[in-house]
Amino acid sequence: MNNSKHHGKRLKACARRLSLAAGLALALSASMADAEESPAPTGSANVHQQREAVAESEKIMGEAQRRNGLLAQYVFMRDAYANSNNFAFRVIFNQYLSWYQTWVGDYVGARNSFSIIQKQASDDAASPLKEAGWKPESAVDVIARLAKGRKAVFFNENHSYPLTRTLTVQMLKRLREEGFDTFASETLNQADMEALPGRGYAIDETGFYTLEPIYSEMVHEALKLGYRVVAYEALSNATADARESEQAHNLKRDVFKNHKDARLVVNAGYAHIQEHGKYLGGSSMAQHFERITGIDPLTVEQTMLIPHDKLASDHPYYRAVMETLAPTEPIVFVNDKGEPWSLKEKAYDVSVFFPEEVLQRNRPTWLALGGLRVPFAVSARMCDDAYPCMIEARYEGEPDAAIPADRLVVEFKGRTAGYGDKVRQSSDPYPIYELWLRPGRYQMLARNMDNQVRYRQTIEVKAAGKEK
Repeated sequence: MNNSKHHGKRLKACARRLSLAAGLALALSASMADAEESPAPTGSANVHQQREAVAESEKIMGEAQRRNGLLAQYVFMRDAYANSNNFAFRVIFNQYLSWYQTWVGDYVGARNSFSIIQKQASDDAASPLKEAGWKPESAVDVIARLAKGRKAVFFNENHSYPLTRTLTVQMLKRLREEGFDTFASETLNQADMEALPGRGYAIDETGFYTLEPIYSEMVHEALKLGYRVVAYEALSNATADARESEQAHNLKRDVFKNHKDARLVVNAGYAHIQEHGKYLGGSSMAQHFERITGIDPLTVEQTMLIPHDKLASDHPYYRAVMETLAPTEPIVFVNDKGEPWSLKEKAYDVSVFFPEEVLQRNRPTWLALGGLRVPFAVSARMCDDAYPCMIEARYEGEPDAAIPADRLVVEFKGRTAGYGDKVRQSSDPYPIYELWLRPGRYQMLARNMDNQVRYRQTIEVKAAGKEK
């Protein structure tokens, strides 16, 4: 990871904006309709305790970023959490930790660190299982059909659970085939937009959440498919409604000013895409966008009907659909007219149900991205007996500065199971892990805690069913 002063300041500033919006004011309160950035996570603390916890979290994250390399930063963050028994601190800091866990490929740990209870609410539509006329269909097919003739499609995500990025990655090709030509994301850094298209891949400076491989893959896929990639985050220090308004105006200017016929795909967090109701005491980015452009976006809600770390945290509709239908791909419900079902009928056009999470070697199989990627076995032997170590795979021809296609951390230490080691199946001192990669050639390497490359190898990943 680039550890320049500029980069560290940028990450810290971005983290502060996101954490204050997503963690501080909401760690305790509020319904989704008037949320800051996300609904309330498990647990609570008073406002004074939250502020102290945010200050401490910012301090720790700043200290982490002074470490050399992502692995050392992650371990520092992980240990800071493990060594504290302060409840208020953990309620806030677990979201910071979850970001790092996604960046290093510990998706199970990230979901467990920041799992959001999704209770049934008074403004929920009736369950599609209990109302006659609703039938489940592939989310990919339905969204592509609904997007026909639309000028904009907005997807949302849970920043701590990249499962909610996987469908968006899959949709980019289908939407490109429908004529969509511009991709915008709130996490992108305006300063990198000139260099990004020619480079073709994300680096540390590309964005905050794009440090995570699935989000980086989203950008990679958009560039490969020929999308024009746009950053629209507020460049001022605006917060709340003012930030939402500035984001919408940035989209209008940078997407449509010189491309009146542009067709736009947006990836944003949580309720930034809601089309009705108060948001931060004002309006959401999507509401501002529709008001100033006259464009009604297709809004795809992906953060509510997902699996959680505990079954009791799942929305009751989600649990019922999983037990009744057991889908193996993201689904939505439609009626006989082809109209989509939405959990929040006024706020979003369509709600996505994601399948139950299935683990393979302690990593979720949704990393397959709907069949785009396959598992590739790697041995901890490449760590050269230096633990923990981080294994990464980058597309052939991309430098070490590129965000990898996938990465994971090996915690195994000798014959004693280390922190998080749940994959050892035999007496073999070198357990097997799996990276999830598209078929093709990659440069794979292993880094130690000093950010030194201890192993490097070119690999070829075969399509499913073919010998590696």
